[in-house]
Amino acid sequence: MPEGPELHLASCYINTVCAGLIFSGKVEKSEVSKNPEVLFESDAYVISATSRGKEIKLTLTPLKEEKNTLPGRGRDREELSQNGLQQPMDLVFRFGMSGSFKFTSAAELPKHAHLRFYTKESPHRALCFVDCRRFGRWEVHGTWQLDRGPCVMLEYEKFRENVLRNLSDKAFNKPICEALLNQKFFNGIGNYLRAEILYRLKIPPFENARTVLEALQHRKQSPDLTLSKKVKLKQENPDLLELCHAVPMEVIHMGGMGYGPEHSDDAAEWLQCYCVPGMRSLRDGNGRTIWFQGEPGPMAPKGEHQLDSSMLCRVLLLLVGLGEAGRAVVCCGIVKETSDALLKL
Repeated sequence: MPEGPELHLASCYINTVCAGLIFSGKVEKSEVSKNPEVLFESDAYVISATSRGKEIKLTLTPLKEEKNTLPGRGRDREELSQNGLQQPMDLVFRFGMSGSFKFTSAAELPKHAHLRFYTKESPHRALCFVDCRRFGRWEVHGTWQLDRGPCVMLEYEKFRENVLRNLSDKAFNKPICEALLNQKFFNGIGNYLRAEILYRLKIPPFENARTVLEALQHRKQSPDLTLSKKVKLKQENPDLLELCHAVPMEVIHMGGMGYGPEHSDDAAEWLQCYCVPGMRSLRDGNGRTIWFQGEPGPMAPKGEHQLDSSMLCRVLLLLVGLGEAGRAVVCCGIVKETSDALLKL
């Protein structure tokens, strides 16, 4: 599943391929998508993108005031001003399991391109939201979800403050591996990131979240240290919240984990824990698999997760939706586990 770094890279990709381009006409939705129609039409508009955690916001901006010809009444015409002119529109995307953006020739649209924005030039090209599993969502006139916390990558200080200020919240009654997926506090962290972060710090995934995080409230550096020494110590001995920022930034600098056109071929080598042969795995209380090394911790569920035939089918469906690099990342970790499990079926 695409996580914070992949959505940030997708926003960078959109801004790069759309730079200097003018788009025109209606926004086109596939017939099979259950997402809402995007009632936007302009002779000339530009597209820009920003990201926050696990969300991307596309802004469609008309280049000049013009009459809009969209049919409909009431809510269907909310995107028009009182004098009937097309207004800028924000679309907020959440990628689900397999969402990504691609920029292609309009004559060769990718399969599963469920939302399409066409350029004014000829021959036309198209920016497409591609989602083979159709779990991705977009929201017309969207805003950042209010129940998501600050972005772990782009709003680090606010993110850290939000966590440490709210440790009494019931979310921190849970194991740390489950708390790390709570987007109210860890907006941008997903399954592979939590495994890599906990592995680097040798924190058992099923240790109580509040116990782990309360220790950070009392972490202080000696006032006698110089600024350079403080920075060096922080780099050499980061805490959990610092790694929640640093590890995603590593993925961004690497180029992503293989979920879209902005992927990196170095993803498989970068992983130290997630899907890596030799690591242990358990299902957490939400049914998500957590990879780790050593003891799971005092809040671990009974029994170790075994890959069965139904899990194998889900893994294969996931692989269909990933790019070549993404498949390599996942396959390198599941081949041994899958083969062992198949022998028992």
